[in-house]
Amino acid sequence: MNGYEPSTWRLLRSNPADGPTNMAVDEAILRAVAAGAAQPTLRFYAWEPPALSLGRAQRASDADGQALHAAGYGLVRRPTGGKAILHIDELTYSVVAPRSDPRVTGPVAESYRRLSAGLVRGLELLGLANAEADQRAKDHGSVGPVCFEVPSDYEITASGRKLVGSAQMRSDGTVLQHGAVPLYGDITRICAVLSARPDLARVRARATTVQDALGRPVSWDEAVDAMITGFSQMLNLRLELGELTGSELGEAEKLRSQKYGSDDWTFRV
Repeated sequence: MNGYEPSTWRLLRSNPADGPTNMAVDEAILRAVAAGAAQPTLRFYAWEPPALSLGRAQRASDADGQALHAAGYGLVRRPTGGKAILHIDELTYSVVAPRSDPRVTGPVAESYRRLSAGLVRGLELLGLANAEADQRAKDHGSVGPVCFEVPSDYEITASGRKLVGSAQMRSDGTVLQHGAVPLYGDITRICAVLSARPDLARVRARATTVQDALGRPVSWDEAVDAMITGFSQMLNLRLELGELTGSELGEAEKLRSQKYGSDDWTFRV
């Protein structure tokens, strides 16, 4: 089914956390893996309260601060690229591994392709037969501030509508890829908290949720279980349930305070 030698990775099922904490934990894991202090890690998490995340180079003015406050949503800037995502009613995953690992080695698009196999298989196990990750090299035309409007290369669609949005960064010989899998709810809710007020019909036509694509509700735990099996099968992984180390927790706390919870970072662009 795959050409990988078996490998053991750490599996984390994190408690829901706010946006700065979630981004700080992902970067803390990256630093630990880069230092050889932690195994490659597959992590699943959720957001409480919900939050709008901006891509690393995205303008902060794309977000409507008053609308976010009124809705009770947070705002955070990711360390990875891409456009805005409203993290609500979703499963979020992150993968951290050395660039030497064959599952993530090579160009960004190629590592997307390899990792997407685990995501697609997880969706298949949930019953979604039409999920696919195709290379999309053609011009997509104008791109707005919403991540889920247009799939990038090897991002996952269902019946032509974007279902999984992912982004990646590379640092110190290590890859961090994280992404959002909307499970249910109105995919257009993001439009009300963006300054440009993107067209609801356009976003609805181009993006979907697992529930809409599958025709039934899927809980966070059910989705996680399917993704664990999908990654295990397609990437030949033995996933061992673990926890963050004390060092990672300390690093995450520092990153949350000094970086992801700071206006200097959030409003840097």
